[in-house]
Amino acid sequence: MRVELWLLADVGGTSTRVGLARDGRLDPGSTQSFRNADFAGLGEVLDHYLGHHRAAAPTALCAGVAGHVRGGTAQLTNLDWVIDSAELAKVTGVGDIHLINDLAAQGYALDDLPPTSVTPLIARARPPRDSARMVMGLGTGSNIAVVHRTPQGLFIPPAEAGHSSLPHSDGAIGAMISALSGEQAHRPLEALLSGPGLGRMHAHLNGETLDPGQIIAAHLGGDPGATATLATFVRLLGIVLGDLALNHLPMGGVYLIGGTARAVAPCLLALGFEDSFAAKGPYSQIMREIPLGLITDDTAALLGCARYLRQMFK
Repeated sequence: MRVELWLLADVGGTSTRVGLARDGRLDPGSTQSFRNADFAGLGEVLDHYLGHHRAAAPTALCAGVAGHVRGGTAQLTNLDWVIDSAELAKVTGVGDIHLINDLAAQGYALDDLPPTSVTPLIARARPPRDSARMVMGLGTGSNIAVVHRTPQGLFIPPAEAGHSSLPHSDGAIGAMISALSGEQAHRPLEALLSGPGLGRMHAHLNGETLDPGQIIAAHLGGDPGATATLATFVRLLGIVLGDLALNHLPMGGVYLIGGTARAVAPCLLALGFEDSFAAKGPYSQIMREIPLGLITDDTAALLGCARYLRQMFK
């Protein structure tokens, strides 16, 4: 009996994870991660991977890409890779190529994640099954995916929320947003709500350059400057995520994912996230009904790519 083999890729701004799905399900033993800096493009990554893992010719490829996808091509937002379906077909020998946004891939994974892969941060009453859900990625960049259940399967409209503009604010947050105008005139969300954004925020507030891991370690060690940075980051995240939640009403839950999300998650509640998230006037009670979770599965986007192909071919 012939086993259907699919090639899956999760292409981020810093690294790319690749795996194989057999008969529609991810083979956990097939996954491998690569540093993007070691390769000239996705085609080169996949060629290298298949040279070591090819058991049979894949019949389809789905790649979740950290950038805008249009007409069979994608441009990564935070890396100078242009991904072209025709080029990937030549390199891999796969004729059926599907490119989707990486956050969409994370959204498609929600129904396939084991319970141990989601850490509840704010628990709520169980919502109706047809409620919308939202995933927010915080890593090299930032974006969201809004997940709807339909009779045909999961539906996730495209989004590039990470490059929508930061909100008007006052105090330290307002000063930081104003300072961005000379660097990134449109003042995108991910300029502050991302790993690099956390470092930029700390430099603005404290005049020193630290990476996110160093900032969190300093906070845990009692450094007041690092604590101020994280408190500001958490407040801004609550404001922005609250705005996005009002736009989409994801009563089924908001899910954070990505390296920066994992790093700051233990600090969220203690530093006031819930209050800034829910501070929406007459809609505050509705906001307090939305659960919050953290996805900790590194293969989530690959699971989502497999789900996307299963829906396409059912």
